[in-house]
Amino acid sequence: MYTGEFGELWRAAKKLMGWLGLRDAAGQMRENAANWLELADRVWQYRRDQLDEAERRELLGCTDALRQNLRNRADPGKLKLLIEELEGALRRCGGRVYPKTALIENVEFLLVAAIVILGIRAYFVQPFKIPTNSMWPSYYGMTAEVFTRPADRPGALAKAFRLMAYGAQNYDLQAPDSGEVSADFFDNGYLAYTEIQGRHRLVFPATLHEYTLYVNGTPVKVQVPEDFRFEEVIQNAFFHGNDDMLEHLRKEAGRGAAEPVMVNIRPGSGSYRAYRLGLGKTLKQGEMLLAFDLLTGDQLFVDRMSYHFMRPAVGQGFVFRTDNITGISEDGSRIQQYYIKRLVGLPGDTLEIKSHTLYRNGRPITGTAAFEKNAQQTEKYPGYQNLGALDVGKTMTVPAGGFLALGDNSANSKDGRYWGYVPAKDVVGKPLFIYYPFTKRWGPAR
Repeated sequence: MYTGEFGELWRAAKKLMGWLGLRDAAGQMRENAANWLELADRVWQYRRDQLDEAERRELLGCTDALRQNLRNRADPGKLKLLIEELEGALRRCGGRVYPKTALIENVEFLLVAAIVILGIRAYFVQPFKIPTNSMWPSYYGMTAEVFTRPADRPGALAKAFRLMAYGAQNYDLQAPDSGEVSADFFDNGYLAYTEIQGRHRLVFPATLHEYTLYVNGTPVKVQVPEDFRFEEVIQNAFFHGNDDMLEHLRKEAGRGAAEPVMVNIRPGSGSYRAYRLGLGKTLKQGEMLLAFDLLTGDQLFVDRMSYHFMRPAVGQGFVFRTDNITGISEDGSRIQQYYIKRLVGLPGDTLEIKSHTLYRNGRPITGTAAFEKNAQQTEKYPGYQNLGALDVGKTMTVPAGGFLALGDNSANSKDGRYWGYVPAKDVVGKPLFIYYPFTKRWGPAR
């Protein structure tokens, strides 16, 4: 038998399995017997000095008989009879300890389980969800699978499977009118959107970005999480992944190639100029406008213990808090989030980027395969980019008490090149295991 907090957690887990109908009748009866034995032991500890000799013999006899048959894996019918005998003895000698209701027992189990889980999360292993693709292709943030033909769209069973296996949210939009498809682009070249307040998993408050497509001027709205790059969906749905076409539209917007429209990003922010430009596609009413699955980012366990006993190593995945990194937010305020990047610099190290290769102290950096793959631009790794504080000819030297962390997806990563160094006190841990979604990346973290 398990004891202590782990024992309580194990019993809570077994009780939950019983509630969900995941245990057979024999298993449920054995669990029932174990619960009665636990109550009998509690009564004995609290009331043995108040019981007379006959009551003590009766209680111990019923308890020992049930315990022995439980160890011998007696059939459920025998266990049921012995439980009834023990219950009678407890009624006669249990006093105020016995009448504990099933509701109180269940609440106790859940509270103990919650306390243990919170303790594990705070000091040992913490679940973490990757929202963006700054570490792609090592770890995936939210991505989209676009269906360009109506026949490619998943059916009802496929949608249910993809939801469970990949956390896929399905979007399937039809043309409300006949005509050309268009969208609004800010004059900086990016798709126009509006921030709205919505719900994550229908419960938790979340900020969403609402994009609007137009068919012959009739609007069709799409709401996605704010960290999701919706432009990649447009690129794949309308331009077959050709970035040149999307870049052409951005340039058109930048030079004001259409009549401007005004867009409010958020209430009270004022209006921003945008331009409505055609996406090169004409549809009939009722035809498929846009269909895609939004796939959840990798969810992994983070080891919070190791860095209490050993120094972080260059090349490891690196999880940290952002409380004391003012450069992360646009307005310089301090925001509490968890980020994951790759550790590239320890105190005293000097970093530089040359020809897609990251140099540490004058030599190409080593410590993980991702460094070499970025340098060679293989297996989807894009190579390190000269941006921010590591622009061409610039170096960064890590100060005492700090670390430098960069994303593997260098061209699309807001990292230490922009906001500097991670204070040692804000280091959380290293990735341990990708537990969801169930893709080829499932397993030990890289």
